[in-house]
Amino acid sequence: MTADSLLSADLLARIHSRASGHDRENTFFDDDLAELAAAGYLRLFVPVALGGSGATLETAVALQRRLAAAAPATALAVNMHLVWTAVAARLSAHGDDSLDFVLREAADGEVFGFGISEAGNDLMLFGSTTAAVPEPDGGYRFTGRKIFTSMSPAWTRLGTMGLDSTSADAPKIVYAFLDRGDPGVSALDDWDTLGMRASQSRTTVFDGARASADRVVRRFAPGPHADPLVFGIFAAFEILLSSVYTGIADRALELAVTAAHRRTSAKLGRPLAHDPDVRRRIASAAIALDALGPQLTGLARDVDSDVDHGAFWFARLSALKVRATETAKDVVEASVRVAGGSSYFAGDELGRLYRDVLAGLFQPSSDDSAHGTMATAWLGPVPDGAPG
Repeated sequence: MTADSLLSADLLARIHSRASGHDRENTFFDDDLAELAAAGYLRLFVPVALGGSGATLETAVALQRRLAAAAPATALAVNMHLVWTAVAARLSAHGDDSLDFVLREAADGEVFGFGISEAGNDLMLFGSTTAAVPEPDGGYRFTGRKIFTSMSPAWTRLGTMGLDSTSADAPKIVYAFLDRGDPGVSALDDWDTLGMRASQSRTTVFDGARASADRVVRRFAPGPHADPLVFGIFAAFEILLSSVYTGIADRALELAVTAAHRRTSAKLGRPLAHDPDVRRRIASAAIALDALGPQLTGLARDVDSDVDHGAFWFARLSALKVRATETAKDVVEASVRVAGGSSYFAGDELGRLYRDVLAGLFQPSSDDSAHGTMATAWLGPVPDGAPG
């Protein structure tokens, strides 16, 4: 497997050429997805024995960064499929076959969605407002709503979770996979957003949607959990998400450099690329962006290599996400300042990147959550009843 075989320059150029139209018309990236699937990109983490690339997380980071530079919303949505396949590959490599069906079905062309987020639920992986009602055969029926379900028009399998509050050992968080064809699953046509429009991350509604017993992959108590599934989801999600926003910053800086050479200062009578203030602005953005690559690569490699960060794993993963999204936002803003008023017009690529990059503010981990996790890693938890 090579980067060019999965994301050739020609493929990236075609994907890039469609991004503005999808944003303008608020449409899904069907053509991008079809071409990525044909290139084998959706089988990135699928083992070679099943017809995939057997890629590492480190390799995926580099690829997603390139894809995001071409079309951020496409990369962000594809991330959700890649998260599940990355988790499945990691568990399988560690002797846990509970998600092997994800790898087999991804090899057969199924597309996996990520149905975890809920409005107002800041517990994320550790709690749920969706009801998970057990059935006698070990299956579950889910009732509730999931927001930001990327690739809503295209996913065929949805990884999700809910709260079992009725079993004898309740409460339990239940992780399971649903099929798109289940009559209890529907999607609202409610994705009309500031940015990341092509992702079509619509609200998903469960009305007794059924997961069969063989698709129920975890049951454990609510709250922070060391289960390998939870770690796998968190690590893949945070690292791949960070790679997408880094890719946005890559493209923004490239556009800023082009604009600096193209624009001429009437005051100075020379290109803005010679203006010391512009040069410093671009240099500052480049210095900030330059730090992200080694962090992304290093943490991805640590996951691949099972480096033991102990109690600091979740803190470092959430910190990476916050640094990547905040740095990307700053780089895009600096680039807009360099490009000038043209970027304020609808249809301008930098203007679109400015809107797209803001989505990072709303995706976990939040700035507050990351700081809380890091504080706990260094200082320990705040005792119950302590003032604060």
